[in-house]
Amino acid sequence: MGWQNPGRILITHEEIEHKVKEIGASITEDYQGSQVLLIGVLKGAVIFLADLLRCLDMPVEADFMALSSYGSSTKTSGVVRILKDLDRGIEQKNVIIVEDIVDTGLTLQFLYNNLWQRYPNSIKVASLLDKPEKRQVEMEVDYCGFTIPDHFVVGYGLDFDEKYRNLPDIHILEE
Repeated sequence: MGWQNPGRILITHEEIEHKVKEIGASITEDYQGSQVLLIGVLKGAVIFLADLLRCLDMPVEADFMALSSYGSSTKTSGVVRILKDLDRGIEQKNVIIVEDIVDTGLTLQFLYNNLWQRYPNSIKVASLLDKPEKRQVEMEVDYCGFTIPDHFVVGYGLDFDEKYRNLPDIHILEE
């Protein structure tokens, strides 16, 4: 098990590519005639956001926030901190939060509530992965790529202690 093979492949790059195109088509259809602001949650969502941007056939802006709830562990601490905030305001904008994975929902709930206080027109959530059996709070994913079982996964932006983000497939991390 080297850096290129942290464990068995759960989702291939080809499956991801196909799903990202589907999500992009859904967002384009839902927001036809409008403009959206994608807010990528750093660092994990950067690859998903970049691919999703190229699949949108509409006016779109992008910005980033960095939040922390993990540190160097595979379990969330439950305490969410903003490490990097947005560069501009979101008032009267249609916002789509772009996440790599939603598991407990704690980070997403914190972000969602924080952004609503900034008066956007709407907020929706696009997540490449959803792990509903880990949910600790009720959070809806509007545009979901894949629902996965309770495994710690890496690749395609997802990391373990900053490693494996650059892998094209999503792997189940074997300890």
